[in-house]
Amino acid sequence: MIFSIISIGHSTTLLKVNGEYILIDPVFSERASPVQWMGPKRFHASPISVEALPELAAVIISHDHYDHLDKVSIDILKHKTRQFVMPLKVGNHLRDWGVKNSKIIELDWWQKTKLSGIEIVATPSQHFSGRGLSDRDETLWASWVIRSTTTNVFYSGDSGYFDGFKDIGDKYGPFNLSLIETGAYNELWSDIHMLPRQSLKAHIDVQANVMMPVHNSTFDLALHNWNEPLIKITALAEKQRVPVSTPIFGEIIPIANAAQAPNKVWWEE
Repeated sequence: MIFSIISIGHSTTLLKVNGEYILIDPVFSERASPVQWMGPKRFHASPISVEALPELAAVIISHDHYDHLDKVSIDILKHKTRQFVMPLKVGNHLRDWGVKNSKIIELDWWQKTKLSGIEIVATPSQHFSGRGLSDRDETLWASWVIRSTTTNVFYSGDSGYFDGFKDIGDKYGPFNLSLIETGAYNELWSDIHMLPRQSLKAHIDVQANVMMPVHNSTFDLALHNWNEPLIKITALAEKQRVPVSTPIFGEIIPIANAAQAPNKVWWEE
């Protein structure tokens, strides 16, 4: 299989590209929090432990919020990952946690790197950063393009809807698959987290074939019901005849056949 994907939970996603494994936004801790005795707690177990992951060509980090950058996970992954790819200054966290500087690649928007024939491009998003009360926006945030000679994937990271999605589509599309933030939203903060209708528009803007909604069904980070994002996005996509893939966490999906993959309504069970 040349290319496959496994949704692990929230935005944590494992890709297999040209025989190499790439992990996105790894969070395997029980809570998305600076401490493990309080904060948003996961309401389903990860389908795989961080210790059981294979050797990784790369870990891609979209930004430094706790539901995307988890110190406990990085402490384990630093021993089985060749390169960590992230936006500017996020590497300072990893250096503090003992990751070798030679393993850290930091990119500004529109910069790129190439690993084992796989091109990874940092692209814009509309969000913010910070892990405490005094470090807001001291590090960059990004969306990501991951492409090989046979496959092209877009990951939105966290973002409000903005015109930049169309710019990304014009420059790097079309994509086989988009991983689009669809969850933890509210009308009051739609400038930093997309509402479902905006998530679908972002998918269309980047010129992707199949949409896989991420950033949902793991941590309670908003006022809506945990399954509302999936209910809304599948209804909107059906109305506009957009292929959506909603695999069960841990299910292996071959990207070449993602449009034919069962759109399982597992959240009703």
